[in-house]
Amino acid sequence: MILSDKRILEEMEKGTIKIEPFLPDCLGSNSYDVHLGKHLAKYIDNTLDARRHNTIAHFDIPEEGIVLHPNEFYLGVTQEYTETHAHVPFLEGKSSTGRLGIDIHATAGKGDVGFCGHWTLEISVKQPVRVYAGMPVGQLIYFPVDGEVAVKYNRKAGAKYSGQPDRPVESMMWKNKF
Repeated sequence: MILSDKRILEEMEKGTIKIEPFLPDCLGSNSYDVHLGKHLAKYIDNTLDARRHNTIAHFDIPEEGIVLHPNEFYLGVTQEYTETHAHVPFLEGKSSTGRLGIDIHATAGKGDVGFCGHWTLEISVKQPVRVYAGMPVGQLIYFPVDGEVAVKYNRKAGAKYSGQPDRPVESMMWKNKF
């Protein structure tokens, strides 16, 4: 089951869901719209290595927007800071975003109970498209958890993406043992 708009508001009232800033007009019947933050990043190297810390270069979206190009990979971030203490959050693209040929995540659409931070977006485009800071890019939906969670993500030792800032965060795959 997915939480309805009323249940999202109830959970926010209880403190189990936090969305900052929260704009009532962004609350859908069973989701909350999130927006593209002003910070983007790209990997510095053309070839990435899963066992190495691949660094990124940060840049801001100017007032007039910025054109994203196919065959380029961008990391973005949501304007919204979120906390989810009793539900599993999923980030999905909005249909209007998809119809512009913009994908906002490659594989990481599911969050964990206890995730606190801004969502890093894994952005790719099908054709050149101008994007703007503050434009709606996705929607969060919340699923209840069946059973008690032993260790929430924000309390988990080695949680690589806990407390993500309002700037994109690069892959931390290199921290895994393999």
